[in-house]
Amino acid sequence: MPEKALTLLSPIESVKGFGSARTEALSKLKINTVGQFLNYFPRKHLDRTTVTPISKLKKNFHSTIIGVVEASDLRQGKRRKYFQAILSDGTGIIKLTWFNGANYIKKSIKIGDRLAVSGKIDFYNGLQIIHPEYDKLQENEDPLNSGSIIPLYSVSAELKESGLDNQRIRRSIKLIFDLLIEVPDYFSDSFKKKYGLINLDQAIRNIHFADSTDKLNKAIHRLKFDEHFFLQILMALRRSSVKQIKTKPFKKIGPYLKIILDNLDFELTVSQKKVIKEIKDDMARSYSMNRLLQGDVGSGKTIVAILASVIAVTNNAQIAVMAPTEILANQHFKAFKKLLDNIQVTCATLVGGAPKKERKSILKGLENGQINIIIGTHALIQQDVKFKKLGLVVVDEQHRFGVIQRGNLISKGLNPHLLAMTATPIPRTLAITYHGDMDVSIIDEMPKNRIPIITKVVDQYRLSKVYSFIQDEVSEGKQCMVIYPLVEETEKSDLAAAVEMHTYLSEKIFKDLNVGLIHGRMKKTEKDSIMNAYANNEIQILISTTVIEVGIDIPNATVMVIEHADRFGLTQLHQLRGRVGRGINKSYCILVCRKITENSKKRLKIMESTNDGFVVSDEDLKIRGPGEFFGIKQSGFIKYRIADMINDGPILREARKAAFGIVKEDLNLEKSENSLIRNYFINEYQDKLHETNIS
Repeated sequence: MPEKALTLLSPIESVKGFGSARTEALSKLKINTVGQFLNYFPRKHLDRTTVTPISKLKKNFHSTIIGVVEASDLRQGKRRKYFQAILSDGTGIIKLTWFNGANYIKKSIKIGDRLAVSGKIDFYNGLQIIHPEYDKLQENEDPLNSGSIIPLYSVSAELKESGLDNQRIRRSIKLIFDLLIEVPDYFSDSFKKKYGLINLDQAIRNIHFADSTDKLNKAIHRLKFDEHFFLQILMALRRSSVKQIKTKPFKKIGPYLKIILDNLDFELTVSQKKVIKEIKDDMARSYSMNRLLQGDVGSGKTIVAILASVIAVTNNAQIAVMAPTEILANQHFKAFKKLLDNIQVTCATLVGGAPKKERKSILKGLENGQINIIIGTHALIQQDVKFKKLGLVVVDEQHRFGVIQRGNLISKGLNPHLLAMTATPIPRTLAITYHGDMDVSIIDEMPKNRIPIITKVVDQYRLSKVYSFIQDEVSEGKQCMVIYPLVEETEKSDLAAAVEMHTYLSEKIFKDLNVGLIHGRMKKTEKDSIMNAYANNEIQILISTTVIEVGIDIPNATVMVIEHADRFGLTQLHQLRGRVGRGINKSYCILVCRKITENSKKRLKIMESTNDGFVVSDEDLKIRGPGEFFGIKQSGFIKYRIADMINDGPILREARKAAFGIVKEDLNLEKSENSLIRNYFINEYQDKLHETNIS
């Protein structure tokens, strides 16, 4: 009796050989249907068209070899056991070594096995590959291995225990393809032709079993395009839903703007003027502004926020400015107040732990409309904070806040305009992915008087020279900061290190100078006192944890020493570096590397070579990946199986253009030609539909 045809929705247990153990193991990976199993794409492919004889192998080259296991055994290393196999292909022999999972590999690889292996060629008492990719081949090739390109899958411990190794996965997928009715495509023929895409059925089959690299590459391109496309559909729908939110347009410009501009002691850059025009035009429209302002540390975003706020005040609206730390909130408050006092615009600050009487007075002023602008921290989103007419929300260092926190502040007004700001230059692909629903403005030039910061990487043995250099700078009336890598305030050992360093430097190295200490566990009054003393040059050297990453603006500070620089992400190092070089003097950032590896040398070299935040952020993204880029996990946000935002720039931009084009023509994907796209999107992004106009 012939086996029943399968569809993408067929349960996985309907596939021959899938009993309870295998279906349970797959269920843990959220694979319950045939379609979900086919979307379990290979993590890489072993290309047997580029097999190299062992006699022709070269050190440091990545190569593929096919041979027979001549010997194998567990061996005892200095610290642990490792597994080693000797592979021969008739032209020579090579050692294959596994330090991780040695016991599992011992069970998997036996003498006489025919293997296809791939990896970087090393030399240690002869040729070797450490942790090679490998695939066991049958002596009499079955149809699965008759092709030249072998798919290799991620095989978890649960899958291995259920008997699903690479060979079994391939065999099962081959069986499914023999019984599968064609995979339906959601793109029309004209759409595929326009964007150079192969059929979805072809792509799914070739990602698993391609008989040429050309077919494999076309399959990868199509499947990557699809994943980027549907995320960009979400972005386009989000954006269009924001554009439909009606709000009060700010059309009056009034005299305040000119008064402030005339009283500035510096000239706005061309970039700042362009950004201010974009914001002014946005706020004059009858739907809510949703704009992200990117600008490197010290590029002048604060004055842009002040001028946007002045326009809002002129149009009889209140403004809320939310910053992630008290230091930054206080810094903004001083900058706003200095300019707003000229035009009698009321400005207040609200942070956690504010005195009860003062807080009560501020809350009353916000509710009756007497306070025009409030600057604060998370304290602004507390339930008892009410506004009379909140019309503009400014969120600084916006990646430090979750979507819900921003939403809580926005909900305190009637569809207020939103200006999000960040001093973290965001790589283009990441901006398109995470902020694709926002209009983006970029300040890409620094004020004319800024002198580039000189960055140097040193090891701990050169610290005595660094301290002498600090002494010289301080003797000329300048100031210095020494930073410790405290990531979370719960990391007591790091906090202790900062406290110990303060004791050591103040008592042993800089006995004749005032050395201050600041960290996040101090009370607000203590921190304010230290910062005021530092601002007034009563403290010459400030020891700090990363609490000062944002918000310190001391033009007289010319030297920053960052201890354990190898423990920081590049973007965070760049943020910290921006705390010096804010005045007219030449400034220096000294990165102390205490754990010297090839990777740390390569990373810190980037900091030495450029002051361009966008270059730094691109490299940081490549090294750390998108999930860690902002120091937060964007869990569940991106539904990527094969796409890669770091390396897919051209595909991502093409997919974005296609997605935004469709939504522009068909706002809610209601036209018949987009029905399959709509259905797939709803299925894929069910948890995000509340952010769109689709249900």
